[in-house]
Amino acid sequence: MALSSKSIAKSGEEFATGNITKVLLKIAIPAIISLLVGELYNMVDTMFVGRAIGATAIGGLTIAFPVQRLMISIGLLIAVGASTAVARALGEKDQSKLKHIIANALTLMLISMSIIIALIFIFKSNIIKFLGATDTIYPYANDYISIVIIGGIFQSFTVIIGYILIALGNSRANLIAISIGAVCNIIIDYIFVVAIPLGVKGAAIATVASQVLSAAYAYYHFLKIKKNFNISLSLNLKGDITKSIITIGFSTFIIEISDAVVAVILNNVLSAHGDTAIIIVGVVSRVSMFMYIAMLGITSAMQPIVAYNYGAENYERVKEVVKKSTVAVTLTSIVVWASMMVFSTPVLGSFIKEADILSEAVKDFRIVISIFPCVGIYFVAIYYYQAIEEARLSLILSIYRQLLIFIPILFIFIRLFGVKGTWISYPAADIISAITGAYYLKTGLSIMDERQVEADEELEKERYVEKPRRTIGSYVNDI
Repeated sequence: MALSSKSIAKSGEEFATGNITKVLLKIAIPAIISLLVGELYNMVDTMFVGRAIGATAIGGLTIAFPVQRLMISIGLLIAVGASTAVARALGEKDQSKLKHIIANALTLMLISMSIIIALIFIFKSNIIKFLGATDTIYPYANDYISIVIIGGIFQSFTVIIGYILIALGNSRANLIAISIGAVCNIIIDYIFVVAIPLGVKGAAIATVASQVLSAAYAYYHFLKIKKNFNISLSLNLKGDITKSIITIGFSTFIIEISDAVVAVILNNVLSAHGDTAIIIVGVVSRVSMFMYIAMLGITSAMQPIVAYNYGAENYERVKEVVKKSTVAVTLTSIVVWASMMVFSTPVLGSFIKEADILSEAVKDFRIVISIFPCVGIYFVAIYYYQAIEEARLSLILSIYRQLLIFIPILFIFIRLFGVKGTWISYPAADIISAITGAYYLKTGLSIMDERQVEADEELEKERYVEKPRRTIGSYVNDI
């Protein structure tokens, strides 16, 4: 633990006085790699089934996406809540509380995931239809979901242990665990989809197998935690700890699950327009999610730096960090956007082999990402308000773009423009979100100006507090 304390102290010093660009990169690069590796799971499955089986199989994976998102959302809820509680217990030097938190988190995961998996399996047919599957897509979705839900427990275990390891100062183990899963998924996908053509079942088997291997590595590191903190693996739920975990992690759950909600609505709306629309939205969604990785990595890296300096009442540095983060997000977004606009055909072509569908998908994709660089400021605003402990406003901003803006615009534009309205809805929601984000960020930074003035005035008062007069004798003694 002494080593961890030194590491924390060093991080604090960097946050306070280090070169902002260097500190941002130091935190952002591992975050980007972690997000990239995590996103590869679904993209690799989609790529293999699209090329080896055909576009209709992609439709099956598109229908399955909300189910997968639900399971990982629950895992993240517990992971974020538990890791925050673990970090707090470490600060309090309360080892007894720490081991109860970890045991509680794993028990909560096991119970919740078992219930979710059982319910999905029992009501699978109704769920797949509810998610918008057409008659031709249904068999693919059924085959994929039937197998991939088993991996939910292993994926959630890896995420929870990974976040706890990060809270304990070991981010490397988490990165290696998810990297093992992503690399193995590519290899096993090739074996069971291409070499031994098992169809979408092969892709599902590859996903579950890679999640098991990833969980095995995480468990190896968990054994060290278990030994160090004397953690029992018996089922253990404490009401106050469970409530704390759920409360802290709930906003993350809402943010993650909003993607699933939007996916369900899109699938149902587009199912009336045939399989092609569902196939295209599946590919476009996956590639566009991939584009957000650098943006989210930088903004999540910004958060602890802002939080530290806000807590230290160094408001000028808070503003400087936010401004430099905004510039970094905008520049990287422009590079990603330009690359995708130029290479959209080969990128989407790695998923879709049918020429007619590919041509339509490229047009729609370019509409979807048309103003992509503008939306970066919206994400900066979300993480900024999280950092300064404005949880309520941060949560509202988090669900604002997807649930409060995109969904109403989607229904209006589909009524006005048909299927094409789906793709126009994306840039329309992005521009509204960008303007809203810019407004709230400007307002938030102006508050920093006010706080800095107040802090300066307080410092001046302390400087000019009347000191006790010295006696003549004291001057003589000095001489």
